[in-house]
Amino acid sequence: MNSGQVSAFFYGLFMNEALLATKGVSPSNLTVGYIDGYGLRVGTRTTLVRDDTNRAYGVVSTLRADDVTALYSDESVADYVSESVAVVLPDGKVESAVCYNLPNCRLDGANPEYANSLLALASKFGLPDDYLQQIGEQAT
Repeated sequence: MNSGQVSAFFYGLFMNEALLATKGVSPSNLTVGYIDGYGLRVGTRTTLVRDDTNRAYGVVSTLRADDVTALYSDESVADYVSESVAVVLPDGKVESAVCYNLPNCRLDGANPEYANSLLALASKFGLPDDYLQQIGEQAT
């Protein structure tokens, strides 16, 4: 990876390249992957919560470190905190990536519209049916 580049794991609408492009971000090397020990929670905002019995799917991509910082400096996601995760790729290799999550104290409410948009996006990426079902349950 080039200097100034990072791997980032996105599990929400930031998986959408077109959305990132509207924010001036151009990721490369998009690959579907998963991280164990986390579950997806769609509330007022979406996050991953630690759960040893669960697995969260998303996309790992390469982008400029400055772009990741800029994405999460937006007021709508400024409460998210970065952490390092180990993403399992389709070939079984594991890649370290940065992932942004909300602190547990910030989890609240529901956002069916977001969940429905996420369900459509996750379906496009061919994420597993049981994972799509989990998202769908949070859309109602």
